[in-house]
Amino acid sequence: MALAIQRLMCYTVIHKTITVETGGGEEGLKLIISNVSGVPIYEQIKRQVKAAILSGELKEEEALPSLRTLAKDLKISVLTVTRAYTELEQEGFVKNVQGRGCFVLGSGSELMKEQLICKVENGLTEAIKAAKIANLSNEELHHLLDILLEANTDD
Repeated sequence: MALAIQRLMCYTVIHKTITVETGGGEEGLKLIISNVSGVPIYEQIKRQVKAAILSGELKEEEALPSLRTLAKDLKISVLTVTRAYTELEQEGFVKNVQGRGCFVLGSGSELMKEQLICKVENGLTEAIKAAKIANLSNEELHHLLDILLEANTDD
């Protein structure tokens, strides 16, 4: 009987979903941490913060949660959060300011720009594949892109 209870306790916290407040965000940043995914927790944090930055969910100059706050909220080591933030800084997504915190860099950052270009290339590659399946000519695809660009000039 004790074995069954122990097993139940081991599997009750498979995923932790937490919403943490960011410096300027009203809704905060939602992080989903899984301790059974096989992906290290620092990497999960890094990927989700990076995705939030690239999607525009986190804006330029917005403060990320402090190391201690995020570690406490996720019930993980400060070193784990430090590693995630350090790697995000090395990749050009954030800037750590001693004594002030960690802030999102703008798209003017060369490394950030490179990541965004890569995202555009991936999206266009998928569009080209779909266009081939739909038997669209290059001219039709270009025309569609022109229409979409014109429709999105207000953004």
